[in-house]
Amino acid sequence: MRILLLCLLSLLAACQSHFVAPPPVAIAPEGRAHSDLGVIRELATGRTLTPQELVERLAAAPRVLVGEQHDNPDHHALQLWLLRELANQRPQGSLLMEMLNPDQQAKVDAVQTATRAGDPPADPYQALAWQANWDWGVYGALVTYALRQPYPLLSANLDRAQIMQIYKQRPALTGKASTTEQVQATLLDDIRESHCGLLPEKQMPAMLAVQQQRDRRMAERLLAAPTPAVLLAGAFHVRKDLGVPLHLEDLGAGQGNAVLILAEVGRTVTAQSADYVWFTAAQPEKDHCAGLRR
Repeated sequence: MRILLLCLLSLLAACQSHFVAPPPVAIAPEGRAHSDLGVIRELATGRTLTPQELVERLAAAPRVLVGEQHDNPDHHALQLWLLRELANQRPQGSLLMEMLNPDQQAKVDAVQTATRAGDPPADPYQALAWQANWDWGVYGALVTYALRQPYPLLSANLDRAQIMQIYKQRPALTGKASTTEQVQATLLDDIRESHCGLLPEKQMPAMLAVQQQRDRRMAERLLAAPTPAVLLAGAFHVRKDLGVPLHLEDLGAGQGNAVLILAEVGRTVTAQSADYVWFTAAQPEKDHCAGLRR
């Protein structure tokens, strides 16, 4: 009888789990022969997961933070795949994107309402007032998919005017997790490096304030969004040791979040910065500082 009961429970669990579709094939041109290509790792244990196992783990979290490299098409293809597969596991509550600002939200809402009614705009790029610095060629398919869904597509960033105000007059940041000396020193080092060491040192406190206020806004938007919620943002923003998760902790929501970083093969991602990493093909290396130094 006990064996029969265990068998029945196993069958019930299998029936409740939806099998996932194969992930998309690599698009980026480099790293195709790397031994880590396509590997998904649970960082706390070092265990390699199947796509099915990853989706099942993420589906159990009320808030999923997905970090990307903005110019890697594989990351956007995997995000679209992940949204579809999560929705097959349980109803999706909301999708938030770093690439959308609050001053676009009314347009996003209007386009989503029209799209759901069967009257999508002929040119969603224009209808959304999409920002040119986010390549529509890699974001378009994902955004178009999200506009058709029953859950809201939400902005997670700051408006440019808000950023300029923070730059001019730095607001106080409250909370213990996000304000430690180590966190802020690491962020300052990254800001220096990402700006090729060319920023005057006197600008650094303002740049740090902008970075952290953007992370705080993403955390606040996540907390206000219908759950289960997914946030898509740059990998640095979602890091557990530096970004949005620290602000969630400061806002009293440090538990129940899951962080997945999509990383090009050869990159290092640790258990301190994420719960899971998925290694993808890589884009060609670019010297982003060459033009600035000329």
